[in-house]
Amino acid sequence: MSRRTVVQKRPIPPDPKHGSRLVTMMVARLMRSGKRSIAYGVVYDAFSLIEERTGVDPLEVFERAVRNATPLVEVKARRVGGATYQVPMEVRSDRGTALALRWLIQFSRSRAGRSMAAKLANELMDAANETGSAIRKREETHKMAEANKAFAHYRY
Repeated sequence: MSRRTVVQKRPIPPDPKHGSRLVTMMVARLMRSGKRSIAYGVVYDAFSLIEERTGVDPLEVFERAVRNATPLVEVKARRVGGATYQVPMEVRSDRGTALALRWLIQFSRSRAGRSMAAKLANELMDAANETGSAIRKREETHKMAEANKAFAHYRY
C-alpha cells in the first residue's frame, strides 16, 4: 500500500429489504466464509423476532442499539521514552459504528441460545434498552479513557 495516497472509501450499498446501509454493514461483519445470503437470513430472522416480541419497527430498535453501543472515546497505546501509555482518543464516527457492530456480533455469538438469529435479536433488544454485554463493553472503554485522562497530552 502506498504511503502517499489516501485509500478511497468504497460506497456501501443499502440492503434490499430495508434500504439501510447499517444493515449491510452488519451483514458484512456477521458473514463467515463469504456466505452472504445466510448472513442476510440471520439478520432478517432476528428482525422478525424483534418485531414479534416488541411490536416496534425492528430497524428502529437496531439503529438505537448501534447508537447506544457506539463508544465516544477509546484508549490507544503510545510509546514515549520506553514507557507505554494508554492515551485517550476520540473515536471517529465510522470507527465507532464499526466497533459497535463488532461488539454486538461478538457478544451475540457468545450468548447461550439455539439460533444465531435469536441470540442477535436478544443482544440488539438489550443494547436498545441500555443493557447487555455490548453496552458494558462501551462503558468499560469509557472508564479506561477517563482513568487515563492524565495522558491525554500525549495525543498524536
